[in-house]
Amino acid sequence: MFAGTGSDVGKSIVAAAFCRIFRQDGYSPAPFKAQNMALNSYATPEGLEIGRAQAVQAEAAGIPCHPDMNPLLLKPCSDHTSQVVLNGKPIGNKDAYDYWRGKGHEVRGERIDFRQEVCAAFDRLAAKYNPIVLEGAGSIAEINLKDRDLVNMSMASHAKADVMLVGDIDRGGVFASVYGSIMLQTPGDRQLIKGIIINKFRGDMRLFDEGRRMLEDICGVPVLGVIPYYKDIHIDEEDSVSLEQKRRQWAEGKVNVAVVLLRHLSNFTDFDTLERDPRVNLFYTNNVQDILRADIIIIPGTKSTLDDLMELRRNGCGQAILRAHRDGKTVVGICGGYQMLGLSVDDPDYVEGDIASLPGLGLLPIHTTMCSEKTTRQVTFMFEGQECQGYEIHQGISDTSEPIVQTDHCIGTYIHGFLDNPPVINHLLSTCPLCCNTVAAPHQTHADFKEEQYDKLATHVRQYVDIDRIYQILSDND
Repeated sequence: MFAGTGSDVGKSIVAAAFCRIFRQDGYSPAPFKAQNMALNSYATPEGLEIGRAQAVQAEAAGIPCHPDMNPLLLKPCSDHTSQVVLNGKPIGNKDAYDYWRGKGHEVRGERIDFRQEVCAAFDRLAAKYNPIVLEGAGSIAEINLKDRDLVNMSMASHAKADVMLVGDIDRGGVFASVYGSIMLQTPGDRQLIKGIIINKFRGDMRLFDEGRRMLEDICGVPVLGVIPYYKDIHIDEEDSVSLEQKRRQWAEGKVNVAVVLLRHLSNFTDFDTLERDPRVNLFYTNNVQDILRADIIIIPGTKSTLDDLMELRRNGCGQAILRAHRDGKTVVGICGGYQMLGLSVDDPDYVEGDIASLPGLGLLPIHTTMCSEKTTRQVTFMFEGQECQGYEIHQGISDTSEPIVQTDHCIGTYIHGFLDNPPVINHLLSTCPLCCNTVAAPHQTHADFKEEQYDKLATHVRQYVDIDRIYQILSDND
């Protein structure tokens, strides 16, 4: 298990690296995270839903993703409630206080034991793959929640896992966070922690040699690696903290793509491939002037379509999008953004919240009705005569069977991953005068690019982590 001293310390990426390393070394690994909280999710081949990080880790392991890899997914709907997705299917919304106070959940009168569910999922996975690469959540030292922990040390205990504690040196305070995380464990849980990995190091590694020895002395646990910060490896990230590090500015000499910064923005990895295109400056904004200056405006997915649509009208972004469209700029809507671009969005059963209906922005000839059933599936579609791939995760049905709806300077679709496909990117950029005389850069397939990145990540981690020592620890446990 890769557990953390806090959120965004790099657990997901380190776990993905080890999924690839174990695969390269001839094993059959699989990822597992008992409970995940994220808006960035993914559809499995069976049409079920899991956190994006476990889908990425499964790709690194070279296997299809499965709901057993992330049996419990919490998708925040507001500051206080989350949609609960169990074994790939939504089972309703839960108040955060009730959830964390262990008040349980009932579906059609049947009480659900979440601990039993996540342990059963792990057991099914462990019967098919070896080793299982577990990921913890947040900090392992939230002692006020320890008796209700499903994902950190209680899961490590069930799995009999060797725990590697990941600390982020870039944010500062790594000695205190690592030492405190270990010392706040019960004696039994402390025995499970077999190694420390320091992540996101910047500068000359030799300057931390003494710090490494000091950390081992005070913690009584070996430091198995110090991984430098990297910028040239691209792995899909799930944590919304990484969204805060994205570009926020217009740039001269490139096609400026403005992704509208919604309050409940989800699946921001939809734009990673476009962001890497050398012709493009992609940035996130809810500034009206930035939207008006952009060449292409994208309304992304959202967990709360009606609430974010109301906010677009309130903050002026909706009017700016319409004005930019009148000026000939291209507008794209993905999933919830697609719904907003239609003529209306209705929620007669109050699935999302307390807004029953709103007019859309009116750029696409569709009407959408929210419903309790969620569509989750992987899809193949044709664009510009070429076969493309993506996936759908949405609540709500629009009154068209077309996977992609286009009008003058406007495109809408439910398909996440739509912009990972070169034919789509080249078509979109061809609408911009700046790109009219440029030749599209040759593209690797998205799948080949990702495989290359997983191999680069594994090479990077192998260089700085004592892999032989980790194998020895795993062998001693056996």
